Amino acid sequence: MAEGTVLVAVTEHPEDGCATAGQWTRIAERIRASGLQVRWVVSASDAEAMLRTEAGLAAAVVAWDLLPRTEDGPGGATVLRRIGRRFQNLPVFLVMADEGLRELPLWVSQSVVGYVWPLEDTPAFIAGRITTAARAYQDALLPPFFKALRRFDDAHEYSWHTPAHSGGVAFLKSPVGRAFHDYFGERLLRSDLSISVEELGSLFEHTGPIGEAERNAARVFGSDRTYFVLHGDSTCNRLIGHFSVTRDEIALVDRNCHKSVLHGLVVSGARPVYLVPTRNGYGLAGPLPPAEITADSVAARIAKSPLTGDAVSSRVQYTVFTNSTYDGLCYDAVAVARTFAASTPRLHFDEAWFAYARFHPLYAGRYGMSVDEEAFPGPDRPTVFASQSTHKLLAALSQGAMVHVRPAPRAPVEHDRFNEALMMHGTTSPLYPMIASLDVATAMMDGPQGQWLIGEAISEAIRFRQEMVRIGRRIEAAEDRPPWFFGVWQPGEVTDPANGTRLPFDEAPADLLRTEASCWHLAPDADWHGFLGLADGYCMLDPIKVTLTCPGLDATGVMSDWGIPARILTAYLSTRGIVVEKTDSYTTLVLFSMGITKGKWGTLLDALMDFKDLYDGDAPLDRVLPVLVAEHPQRYAGRSLRALCQEMHDHLRDARLVELLDMAFQQLPEPVAPPQLCYQRLIRGGTERIRLADAPGRVAAAMVTVTPPGIPVLMPGESIGEEDGPLLRYLSALESFDRQFPGFGSETHGVTRAPDTGDYLIECLRPDEQEGLLSAVTPTQRRRAQSTKTMG
Repeated sequence: MAEGTVLVAVTEHPEDGCATAGQWTRIAERIRASGLQVRWVVSASDAEAMLRTEAGLAAAVVAWDLLPRTEDGPGGATVLRRIGRRFQNLPVFLVMADEGLRELPLWVSQSVVGYVWPLEDTPAFIAGRITTAARAYQDALLPPFFKALRRFDDAHEYSWHTPAHSGGVAFLKSPVGRAFHDYFGERLLRSDLSISVEELGSLFEHTGPIGEAERNAARVFGSDRTYFVLHGDSTCNRLIGHFSVTRDEIALVDRNCHKSVLHGLVVSGARPVYLVPTRNGYGLAGPLPPAEITADSVAARIAKSPLTGDAVSSRVQYTVFTNSTYDGLCYDAVAVARTFAASTPRLHFDEAWFAYARFHPLYAGRYGMSVDEEAFPGPDRPTVFASQSTHKLLAALSQGAMVHVRPAPRAPVEHDRFNEALMMHGTTSPLYPMIASLDVATAMMDGPQGQWLIGEAISEAIRFRQEMVRIGRRIEAAEDRPPWFFGVWQPGEVTDPANGTRLPFDEAPADLLRTEASCWHLAPDADWHGFLGLADGYCMLDPIKVTLTCPGLDATGVMSDWGIPARILTAYLSTRGIVVEKTDSYTTLVLFSMGITKGKWGTLLDALMDFKDLYDGDAPLDRVLPVLVAEHPQRYAGRSLRALCQEMHDHLRDARLVELLDMAFQQLPEPVAPPQLCYQRLIRGGTERIRLADAPGRVAAAMVTVTPPGIPVLMPGESIGEEDGPLLRYLSALESFDRQFPGFGSETHGVTRAPDTGDYLIECLRPDEQEGLLSAVTPTQRRRAQSTKTMG
């Protein structure tokens, strides 16, 4: 490994001139001579500061009698506890001033590997003990695959296999190739290897270091079996769906799903029955309400669906839902599994944004792999899959993902059969640095360091949340400027369960918010979240997913006379180099991942304050959004920021866009044909692109997903409905908004725009194909379709 650092936390300063200080100076010189760095501090507070920022420690030497003392004991005790929370198996030597071992608490012996009396041994001997322990720690630190990859790279063997760049050498033979080589570096290119390198193992055979890394990940993430996937959570979703349900079998699908879930249905040929999540006044998708997932409710939806009449069975084979949601809503996993168990033998938690949940007690029982034999004993427990996009909020390279499996007797998962699905969706040319990143992401979460890393992200998110509320209160109290500021979607008050005291959110102790999950529960029918039909404890808001709210609309859907649409705010933030995760009509989402710092979120606070000043001062738009004005001068030249905000707010209110969005997602289109059948027509030329004006009564051939909110609004095989139906009214309102406000348009997958008019175009079945499809369905399907929807 590269050189590491040894922390020396002792009471003597190097310049003290005493015998002990001189001895420590000689010990430090010996440690440096071995290739390790030394960080010398003389107080517990300095040691703690270093422990927060220095991840490259290889060993620590800590004096028990460090200052300052606290009520918990001497400073050395504080430092030992901090090391135990931050590092796993770091070798720690405790420095003793006398023969006081008998006075040490018993836990100390479990926290250290040895003791040092600096004047009783030679500097060479003491330094040797420390460096030997440090090297052993460094050698054991690396996880299985990453260690093997480094060992192979260190062998400097010639490459006689693919890839053809041969460790980057081919790039050196071309000017542009040399630029590529210099930018990415030789080490990355040398580690881009072929599956022919047997000593690194096989991704599909799960052998060697790769197999060992997957088994290590299963231990760390709490699964029975874990599979590394190199094409993101999208591939995880497709392969789980492909394995779990076959042609003409029934799948229960959360409508708040990623489009890759639909792709899995297309591949498998399953017949989807959709479950409808609740929504709030902001237009944010909430959880599936408890009443929506009961056995009776599921049976009613299956009986009503026109697609299930000639399914191979009326029994559900597979259920998939999103946990946590994009906006940070996570379920009581065991409660949901118990409810779904009456309807399904296989339960898939799509946890693309939730790979960290196992590693902090705040999320206990909120993730798929927590549904184990202890939490849900007995024969009814379903097999649980969890698909996780490891790279999103853990430290892995983009596209790095994992599938975790916890099988149950009622739906066994035989490895060889699941592996067939994996091979169908995987690659025989894996990128080894990506595999190494999954291995390292696992190791970073192993032991106390995982909780420390996630805890740090939670702490920074809480600090930001509280500071936003405090700034709003200060602005209101100052009375020297308009009394408005941006809000945060969170409870206004929390309860301390220890004494029942209600506290304003910004005045609650940070430790309470960090450790007490009930502070983040969505209490039934609470106005702050705006969702109806929830049970106490059923759903929780993840604190690291922070939704900022803009004036103009609240969570219950009440609009005010003035407002600041979030699209204008995020356009301004982009000019400041701040790119948010998601923007809705009056909310925007920012993520507090492990890479967050106080400086980073402080910059966001500053930008929000600056936007307020620009709005209050009615700044010219060409000063606030110069690129927008330059690209659309006829539309925006001469306008002010406040005028544009008000015009857009008035348009959203008059068009009732947020209300129409809610209607479109709550009143689902009528299914007419299975998705796979529509895909076949799409590939074989049986579809056409038509304008919204021509769409009433037609059947969609491709998915339509509008961002915001990023959820499919129309699935292949569904009827687009009538002209005055909720779907076409919503899409028409979006089309009108895009025309009215160029530069602020929605990102709409599955919709193209006519080059001459900008009209929305949707892929639909051709009339003859649609007629032939309807004539081909069974009498049961036809009766159901005609009883619930009249085709145009």
